Amino acid sequence: MNDQTRDPGKPSDPAAAEWRAPTVERVDEHPALTRPPPRTRRWLWIVVAAVVILIAVAGWFWFGRAAEDPAKAARGKGDPNARPVPVIAAAARKGTIDVYIDALGTVTPRNMVVVHPRVDGQLMTVAFREGQDVKAGDLLAQIDPRPFEVLLTQANGQMARDQALLKNAQVDLERYRTLLAQDSISKQQVDTQEALVRQNQGTVASDQGAIDGAKLQLTYARITAPISGRVGLRQVDPGNIVHASDANGLVVIAQIKPVTVIYPVPEDNVPRIVKRTQSGQELAVDAFDRSGKNKLASGKMLTLDNQIDTTTGTVKLKAEFPNQDGALFPNQFVNVRMAVETRADATLVPTAAIQRGAPGTFVFLVKQDQTVSVVPVKVGTAEGETTEVLSGVEPGNMVVVDGADKLREGSKIELIDPAARAAQSTAPAKGGRRSDKSQGGQNGGGQRSKGGG
Repeated sequence: MNDQTRDPGKPSDPAAAEWRAPTVERVDEHPALTRPPPRTRRWLWIVVAAVVILIAVAGWFWFGRAAEDPAKAARGKGDPNARPVPVIAAAARKGTIDVYIDALGTVTPRNMVVVHPRVDGQLMTVAFREGQDVKAGDLLAQIDPRPFEVLLTQANGQMARDQALLKNAQVDLERYRTLLAQDSISKQQVDTQEALVRQNQGTVASDQGAIDGAKLQLTYARITAPISGRVGLRQVDPGNIVHASDANGLVVIAQIKPVTVIYPVPEDNVPRIVKRTQSGQELAVDAFDRSGKNKLASGKMLTLDNQIDTTTGTVKLKAEFPNQDGALFPNQFVNVRMAVETRADATLVPTAAIQRGAPGTFVFLVKQDQTVSVVPVKVGTAEGETTEVLSGVEPGNMVVVDGADKLREGSKIELIDPAARAAQSTAPAKGGRRSDKSQGGQNGGGQRSKGGG
């Protein structure tokens, strides 16, 4: 074989091949550099095995459990038809409902009087107890009457003197008239005597006025109640000098039987109120305490103000309450409910059936296939546990009143009896008490065993 056909990668001379071998060897084919050490290979296999095991466990947990319990998986995905929801439903009905106006009112005495002395003098006695109920004409206080008795005596003495002068002048006038008839005196003397008689008559009338004034002052010294009501705290103690110009007076009397309540209502309600009052019908008004739960008294509306307050857009109304038990107290704040209209043949549902959410106001309507549907409704007047529905529900339709928090459109339901629900709710409590007793017995036994040990 010639040199041209010889493999160029193999040398022909063995000696030359041995000398050239180190020069043609590739560095990347060295065994020490291409193979990882045994320890590294072992850790690599451990990591790969751990990853495979984790993937297998996750796949079994995901696919195996879903195939093993498909019902639970369906419930986990929120299937509304997976299980019926126990609920309580009630039927819508036709009925009558009252339309009320709620307001915040202030109790005001029907009459209130600040008792002032009408004459000056020393306050001798106070005849009332603070907080006492008095009647008109009852004695409240007594001012020293002696100065007024002296004035009355003087007026009577002056009256007697002037009456004597008048009588003498009248006798002289009769004499002068007789003499004038006999033409014994002149006409001028008779006219003068007549003028003197009229003068004395005027003096007597003035004296009578002085007597009446002294008697009136003597009457004013005895202070009586001008109205019936409850007296407050006295402002002056006995022994002080009182004057008719005193600002505080002696005491305040407030009439609280009956009592009135003043409360504002929005101006939009004025036409209905006026229409009701003009028809001759009374508007019933109830007064509740601050919480709005306890009714204090019942009464009727008396009147409304003659103008609307432009700053608040309200008009003031006044209602009267008998208040025989004294439940209403002056200046007390009360919650007022006034019935302004009675609506007949209204569609009524329990208030608990009304739901509020993204669709607005709605109810869960029970269908024939034991499923529910979300039905938007328009709500009217609400009175306690009953609400008027203006649209969306017809009489006879069943609506959910309890258990609606777990429902949505198309959910299957199970209608239960309210009495059964109440019994079911009380049963776990009783069972819990029995388990507590048994647990207590076991604990007690353990303590005895420990003590014996």
